[in-house]
Amino acid sequence: MARRPHHHVYVIELHPDVLLERKFRACNPDYVAGKPCVYVGMTGLDPDLRFDKHKAGIQANAFVFRYGLRLLPDLYEGFNPMRYDDAVDKEIEVGIDLRSAGFGVWQA
Repeated sequence: MARRPHHHVYVIELHPDVLLERKFRACNPDYVAGKPCVYVGMTGLDPDLRFDKHKAGIQANAFVFRYGLRLLPDLYEGFNPMRYDDAVDKEIEVGIDLRSAGFGVWQA
């Protein structure tokens, strides 16, 4: 019996101070000044719960822990939930799309 799709891609807005981080800037050479900086992730949890875990330092991405502001559901709600394999592909696709729109993007 197949499990119901329960994986989510999510996008977290990061404070612009993340641009002070050399590693973040190096991964975003085409960043357009004034565009949002974001973290794109994938989880088997509800995105709200995953965001709370990041901010609490539980399996947290360092940039989200330090600079995470809020979830941006308008950028991901339309295609969640999905199967694991689809979520892996969609996470990459969302990151590429946002980066090509001038966003600063971090993906683990």
